[in-house]
Amino acid sequence: MDDENAATGTAGYLLELGMLKRAKRSGWWIAGVKDPETIAEHSFRTAVVGSVLALMEGADPARVALMCVFHDTQETRIGDIPHIGRRYVTAASNEQVTADQVSAAHPAVAAGIGRVVDEYENGDSLEVVVAHDADKLECLLQAVEYREQGYANVQNWIDTSKASLKTASAQELAEAALNMTSVEWQQTYLR
Repeated sequence: MDDENAATGTAGYLLELGMLKRAKRSGWWIAGVKDPETIAEHSFRTAVVGSVLALMEGADPARVALMCVFHDTQETRIGDIPHIGRRYVTAASNEQVTADQVSAAHPAVAAGIGRVVDEYENGDSLEVVVAHDADKLECLLQAVEYREQGYANVQNWIDTSKASLKTASAQELAEAALNMTSVEWQQTYLR
């Protein structure tokens, strides 16, 4: 692959990921949320949550953040299939989708992103556990915010997200988030 084709393939991948800024997290529609956050918004906060959890758990925050950034990038091709929909639809694995997405990219980009996604999907390191906890904790935080906005049907998302947390830090942060409003953080600088 020559440099020009690799640059075009890599730029194409980057442009494709721009779709994540427009694609909504469709599972929230089931709970009645009319205008849910985008996949990109979810991925951003998941990466921040992952970094924080990694620092608290003694894991590598950069590695966790990287996994969190790429954990839902496949949804440009397969969409955000809600949990209930997965019973009826068989989609390609995230590893397969990623391989197709980066197939025309620079070889180092294709290999590197492939490794990140494979680790997130199949690894068992502390970083993988923390990255998965970050995804669930971010969902719980979003549900708390939607509940405050008047969406009463999000309790199941809170309960299932909380029940799936593995690390002590994620469980501790979930408890703290459930016992405060989403704007109480302001009190830290308003005192």
